[in-house]
Amino acid sequence: MNAPLLNDEYFMRLGLTEARQAAEEGEIPIGAIIVCNDKVIARAHNRSEALLDTTAHAELMAITSAQNYLGSKFLTDCTLYVTIEPCVMCAGAIRWARPTRVVWGADEPKSGFSRFSKEIFHPKTLITSGVLADECAELMRSFFVSRR
Repeated sequence: MNAPLLNDEYFMRLGLTEARQAAEEGEIPIGAIIVCNDKVIARAHNRSEALLDTTAHAELMAITSAQNYLGSKFLTDCTLYVTIEPCVMCAGAIRWARPTRVVWGADEPKSGFSRFSKEIFHPKTLITSGVLADECAELMRSFFVSRR
């Protein structure tokens, strides 16, 4: 895993804004941002409840948006920021989209991809984890406490 860059916290805070929006909509609070050449080209949050679609995760929605923006199925020279470690489904999609980097906040020990395989991403994809991990984890924790 690589060390966080100075602007990783800035972009993760944008992801947290998306995650808070998800929570306000009754969705699991996960947000994703895709950055290319220091420019945000996509932002999304979970929409599974609103769309009645179990695949409408923040990462997948952001990937589709970024691919449309770039006119390419590959996210070359892009970084995906996501507030929580991606699940296996999202990790598979990330592999095929081939971003240069993936950065996440809090680990997800129950359903995160690394529980199953640490080698699911494309071999050239750089991974950074733990950026604003406490804030990302607290948002998830408080969301589920409020639902119980």
